[in-house]
This record gives sequence, C-alpha cells and structure tokens, in this order.
Amino acid sequence: MYANICVLNHFRRLRGLNTFVLRPHCGEAGPIQHLITGYLLSENISHGLLLRKVPVLQYLYYLAQIGIAMSPLSNNSLFLNYHRNPLPEYLSRGLIVSLSTDDPLQFHFTKEPLIEEYSIAAQVLKLSSCDMCELTRNSVLMSGFPDKWKRYWLGPNYMKEGVAGNDISRTNVPDIRVSYRYETLVEELSTISYSTLLQSQGTQFVSTNKT
Repeated sequence: MYANICVLNHFRRLRGLNTFVLRPHCGEAGPIQHLITGYLLSENISHGLLLRKVPVLQYLYYLAQIGIAMSPLSNNSLFLNYHRNPLPEYLSRGLIVSLSTDDPLQFHFTKEPLIEEYSIAAQVLKLSSCDMCELTRNSVLMSGFPDKWKRYWLGPNYMKEGVAGNDISRTNVPDIRVSYRYETLVEELSTISYSTLLQSQGTQFVSTNKT
C-alpha cells in the first residue's frame, strides 16, 4: 500500500494535484508489528492502544512526534475499559495525541460525536482545560487541512517550533506548556545524540588500541 501511495503521489505531484499520506488504524488490536510498520511509514496513526505495552516503541513514537488519534468511546465498547485508556499517560509524556471519532453511528449517541468525545474525556479522564486545548491544537496540527486553514486556526507561525509557533489567542494553550514540551523533546534528542557520539568515539579508541 505504501509503495502504491508513493507512486500515486508522484503522479499527482507532477500534475500539481494534492497528495495523500498514510494514516492507518494501528495498534488497537493485533500484533505489535503493525505499530512498527506505522512508525516507519505513517504520517500519524489511529488508536495506538498497544503502545502502552511496548515502552521502547512508545518512546520512538515520542521522539519522532508521530501523531496518535485516539477514540476512547470506541475502544471502551470493543477493546479497553474507558478508565484504563492510556490517553492521559500518552499526553503527559509528550506524545502527540488527539481525540477523534470512530464509527460515530455505532458508538455515539448525539449529533456531535466529536464534542461527545471531548466532553466525556474531560469528565472521566479528569483532563484539565489546558489538556483539552492541547488535544485540540494537536488535532489541527495532525490533520490534512490546507495550510491556510491551519494558519487561521492556529496562527500564522504555527509551523515554527516551541513558543514561537504558539498563538495563545487562538490555541488557548499556555506558552509554558508549549515551552515545556519543546524543551523536553530537544533535551531527549540532545542526550541521545551525545550518547551516540560518545559511543562512536569509544569504539574508535578501542580499535586504535587494538591496532
């Protein structure tokens, strides 16, 4: 499927048309290999429940900032009790998560299924207003809406990293939350880069001594 999408995107790009990205249902059930494939090939995924059982893979999703659109009401009916849903843990650890609907005609009871997801999540999962605004901001960032729409909803600088990309008058996400997310991620990536450098230097030193 990924190879076919690449070929199709090349064909459409040459003709000035929009392109497609891979956003599969992934990690709701089935083998962990689905999540590994999603990590390698996807723009973002839906569900991702099984990441809670594989901390290393969850960490890779965090480092790559791969979006996870979660549907707790659907999961509650099929796979995982609402109170055990890992969405709060994912959010607190800095993964890019959002709320979404999944088969709204089957799992929702109102005419506004997405509002239903947000309302129930706020009450059952005890999410703060800041958490809810961050989920909403993530949702827009993960979406396939045109750039001009994202600029309207999030601000003209939304693609910049850290606080520079946050227009609090539109997102309602405090700068201190955005700053914390960005600085923590940069620190993690810097630590990994530094450790890799030390390891490579150590390997070279050992090789030189053996010679």
